[in-house]
Amino acid sequence: MTRPMTSAATSPMTCPITGPVTNPVTWTDPARSHHFMHWLQTVAPRHGIAADTLAPASADASFRRYLRVQAPGGPRPSLIVMDAPPAFEDVRPFQRVALLLAAAGLQVPQVLEADADHGFLLLTDLGSRPYLAALQQATPSGADRLMRPVMKALVQLQQCVPAEALPPFDEGLMARELALFPAWCVEREFGLTWTVAQQTAWDRVCRLLIDHMLAQAQVAVHADWMPRNLMVCGDSGDDDSSGHEHNSVGVLDFQDAVRGPIAYDLASLLRDAFLSWDEAQEIDWAVRWWDDARRAGLPVPADFGDFWRDVEWTGLQRHLKVAGIFCRLKHRDGKADYAEDLPRFFNYITRVANRYGPLRPLLALMAPLSGARMGVGFTF
Repeated sequence: MTRPMTSAATSPMTCPITGPVTNPVTWTDPARSHHFMHWLQTVAPRHGIAADTLAPASADASFRRYLRVQAPGGPRPSLIVMDAPPAFEDVRPFQRVALLLAAAGLQVPQVLEADADHGFLLLTDLGSRPYLAALQQATPSGADRLMRPVMKALVQLQQCVPAEALPPFDEGLMARELALFPAWCVEREFGLTWTVAQQTAWDRVCRLLIDHMLAQAQVAVHADWMPRNLMVCGDSGDDDSSGHEHNSVGVLDFQDAVRGPIAYDLASLLRDAFLSWDEAQEIDWAVRWWDDARRAGLPVPADFGDFWRDVEWTGLQRHLKVAGIFCRLKHRDGKADYAEDLPRFFNYITRVANRYGPLRPLLALMAPLSGARMGVGFTF
């Protein structure tokens, strides 16, 4: 997940580049700054890079950040640098998955240069118009036009990326993700400790969610397929008689791709961390995606009601995880703005828990955090 660049850490040092810099890049580690500038100066001549134009592009919920640099002497007007400290991040999965997605015909950044040992990548620039901003500014009909190529791109990903080339989204990973909720949201954010009975109820819900996700068809999963990680490239949303609408969607932040449940990415898209839709709109888009997926031969359930339940249950696991991550970002990493979106997640969680009998014990666990939210919605 990426956010606009925030202020630098305490006591930063300015990157020692020559020439005027209107938006300087800052570093907290002098040794890392030295390694970066040596690497950039080495690769700059091959791509016509003007090093003194280096500026922040976006920050990330992880320890990665992205910098934009102009390249007036090269074939591309601007490029992106990924700065991923190797003590916290590994750029190799990004490199590997980028090749898989590109081979599937998706629009992803091309890795032009890499210093994997120090965590630096030089990437092609997919522009500066994220889907999140475009959707927030769009009319309802405009949002629909924007979303349709996104859904086609998702079908393309799951149809053409070999799932066996990705690590499994297995039971252990699902359980570790769910454990973030009680550790960081319940205990750290709200200062609550569950009783034995409450912990037992939580464990039972987690078991249900994990079993449901494992029972789904396992396909290539981006794992963060959301508007903030997608870019509007070219004439996204326009009709394309060639059948390549997915090429108008730029795909970012795919380094955590896994082999996992087929409903996961659609749940991420429809019930986003930063943007919500009426449930009727969610279902309309889900039906369209499900129909496209069936025609493409993807292993979705034959009955849409069954598929919608998969979306809701899978989305619930994700929302519990992300609520925990957002609280961890606040308390561990000093990124408090993420926690401002907790009410959105509480609404998602309580809506689904209220709808399905086996998940209703989750409502009592959520009530002290979010209050009683007994929303009305569609039932399947």
